[in-house]
Amino acid sequence: MAPAAPAVQTLIGQSNPVAIGFFLVFVLLTLAITYWAAKRTRTTKEFYAAGRSVTGFQNGLALAGDFMSAASFLGIAGLVSLKGFDGLIYSVGWLVGWPVVLFLIAEPLRNLGKYTFADVVAYRLSPRPVRTASSLGAIVTVLFYLIAQMVGAGTLVKLLFGLPYELAVVAVGALMIAYVLFGGMLATTWVQIIKAVLLLGGATVLVLLVLVRFHFSYNALFGAAIAKYGGTFMQPGGLVSNPLDAISLGLALMFGTAGLPHILMRFYTVPNAKEARKSVFYATGFIGYFYILTFTIGFGAAVLVGQDLIKGIDKGGNMAAPLLAEVLGGSVFLGFLSAVAFATILAVVAGLTLAGASALSHDIYVGVIKRGAASEKDEVKVARGATIALGVLAVLLGILFKGQNVAFMVGLAFAIAASANFPTLLLAIFWKRFTTRGAVAGILTGLILAIVLIVISPTVWVDILKKPAAPFPLKNPGLFSMAGGFLAAVIGSLTSREKSAEEMFAGQKLRSYVGVGAE
Repeated sequence: MAPAAPAVQTLIGQSNPVAIGFFLVFVLLTLAITYWAAKRTRTTKEFYAAGRSVTGFQNGLALAGDFMSAASFLGIAGLVSLKGFDGLIYSVGWLVGWPVVLFLIAEPLRNLGKYTFADVVAYRLSPRPVRTASSLGAIVTVLFYLIAQMVGAGTLVKLLFGLPYELAVVAVGALMIAYVLFGGMLATTWVQIIKAVLLLGGATVLVLLVLVRFHFSYNALFGAAIAKYGGTFMQPGGLVSNPLDAISLGLALMFGTAGLPHILMRFYTVPNAKEARKSVFYATGFIGYFYILTFTIGFGAAVLVGQDLIKGIDKGGNMAAPLLAEVLGGSVFLGFLSAVAFATILAVVAGLTLAGASALSHDIYVGVIKRGAASEKDEVKVARGATIALGVLAVLLGILFKGQNVAFMVGLAFAIAASANFPTLLLAIFWKRFTTRGAVAGILTGLILAIVLIVISPTVWVDILKKPAAPFPLKNPGLFSMAGGFLAAVIGSLTSREKSAEEMFAGQKLRSYVGVGAE
């Protein structure tokens, strides 16, 4: 017999000294790491790539920490608790992107590039137009992702700690600037590793507490969910009922992973391509395990907390995991998990800020403005200036978007990554006839299509702008914007010819697979 859901008197929304204490410990620890890393961060290689000294296992943990955002932890658990089976579409979509990264991207990226994915796209092509377009795609992706994280941070801290929204956004901004400005990639890497360990550990304990209630039987857990919400809770169609929409969403999540600048940048922190492959192997294992945990947490929250309370605290269901932690572990476990959720945001925004700063300094300043002739000292100085500018902009946008539903921005970031960044990166690596015109056309077409289609989709047109009907019927534009990006890149390449790019392809192939000449 399923255990009865207890009556919950939640502390969420009130000031929680335990949560604040745990968070302060995390902040002090990570600032100490930043101080240590700052002494070891002088050159561009140290600032952007941690001196290429990170092992495959460490980078795998850091990749998992960079990728497992608050949307992954709180969002998926909330979706499963409210929508049942269909909440898993995000888990599956995000996870299956990693084999794409492993088999298609990781090794060539590490061997061909230096600090950003634009290095790979521009390897055989005219560097200035390609770097300009690539950095535009990277910066727009980073900004949309950053806005969602900053708004999420403010909302979360307001609910979990009982602190003002603006204070939370400013605190996140100040900390992420400190991590990146002083410690560069080395500090960011260790912040992400610590966060990944805390998140995996906390989620594992929460799942064990759920399973204890159901005698370690998933049949009992699912049976209780069906008894409470009916058989449809365990069937597809609760979240995405249109098959085309489901395919479009799945493609954006899967291929978007292989186009996220802050994820791609991590492959330059390892010494060679072998360690890059190991990174993806470990990251896939950690992330896959984590998504199994969020799936169990979601169903546990649906049964033990109940949808009414979950929706009463937050209509999107984002507080399902903390509420479950409070039910099963009391205020201390709630405080720990709340601090971990905030640490999750800090680690992700640090990675995003570093990726945006590297696009501005390495690609725009050095590659475009200075035509590759800038000193390392100047490049690091510009990178640090870009970090401050991005941090301040992220704080201002986070405050500006207060109270707005910005969930679509994460979807848009993945759609842009899948439509603008991934097609050009893939074609630059594998297609001999790829040209500068094709690269620029592919990036700009994918970028513009993704933004325009999501604005005229029901996600923005109906839900935010309150129009009666959307011109574009799908909530997720990935299928069409990605196809548009590939098509524009192919047409642009077929209507132009670059002999030098074709002649360099054999050398690129050798370096890509064997690593001859890799940085």
